[in-house]
Amino acid sequence: MQAVKITAHGGTDVIEYGEYPDPEIGRDEVLVDVKAGALNHLDVWVRRGLPTLDLELPHVPGSDAAGVVEATGEDVTRFEPGDRVAVTAGVSCGDCEFCRSGDPTLCVNFHLLGEHVTGVHSEYAAVPADNLIPVPEHVDWITAGASSLVFQTAWRLLIDRADIEAGEKVLVLGASGGVGHAALQIADYAGAEVYATGSTEDKLDYAREHGADHVVNYEKRNFAEWVRSETNNRGVDVVVDYIGAGTWRDSIKSLAKNGRLVTCGGTAGGNPETDIPRIFWNQLQIIGSTMGTPGQVDDVMELVWDGTFTPAVREVLPMSETARAHEIIEGREGFGKVVVRPDSEL
Repeated sequence: MQAVKITAHGGTDVIEYGEYPDPEIGRDEVLVDVKAGALNHLDVWVRRGLPTLDLELPHVPGSDAAGVVEATGEDVTRFEPGDRVAVTAGVSCGDCEFCRSGDPTLCVNFHLLGEHVTGVHSEYAAVPADNLIPVPEHVDWITAGASSLVFQTAWRLLIDRADIEAGEKVLVLGASGGVGHAALQIADYAGAEVYATGSTEDKLDYAREHGADHVVNYEKRNFAEWVRSETNNRGVDVVVDYIGAGTWRDSIKSLAKNGRLVTCGGTAGGNPETDIPRIFWNQLQIIGSTMGTPGQVDDVMELVWDGTFTPAVREVLPMSETARAHEIIEGREGFGKVVVRPDSEL
């Protein structure tokens, strides 16, 4: 089969599209004929190399995909050939104390398809049955392949971890990015008063159209000062910051007393300067979040399937142009997801 391959860690020149061994499925796995898959900033980090990753190269990336079930392992009962499915990337052991207590995202062996193990940006992918969700017939492949990772991440982040309530003020940084545009829609759905940042007028217009009540161009104005002026110096109840370095201190400054800063990543750096005095004096909470439980995935994806939430897609490319997809993400061109499809599907 043909697959996207990372042959070494480095720039976009290490990405290839070519022959790769056909996957063999285990007893609890499903062979998926991939129709579309989206990139996440995670794919850029994997390509560059992470200190905690020791991957066998070449590595097939990709944590988001959707397609048709081609075959099933002997122990699979939830799916059969011909079913339409989407991938949810989090893999857990099922045996540790956290899995047994019902939250596999806390699993001591938690890992992601495409990051720690072989991903799904290929013509065919062998995926554990537990990592697949049904896709209704009316949902197109672009939507199905672009939604799972960011919407489940943002849903758990805001609904479960931040526990937002109607009427609360929520600031979403980078509201046109992958997680950002999902968080924007979810915060609006939950009845929050939504504040959003972006770097261009087009991105701010998108934010307004998808739930933002207040927007600011962070290239032209410090967003913490803007939040204070918009809230009569009160601040917001929740800040969604997956950017990290460069925004962290201003995120803390933007919070009201007893506010919550929730994070699921650090796309601009994972070790920012912080503000301990402000944290303890204002009794702030710093909350981490990763992916979503199966129940949370089901809840949010039903709202994607029925059109309540919509993934923004900035470009659809053949998998042979995955290097270009990385450039779009790194260059912050446009807004929303970049989707790749096997060349054989185009």
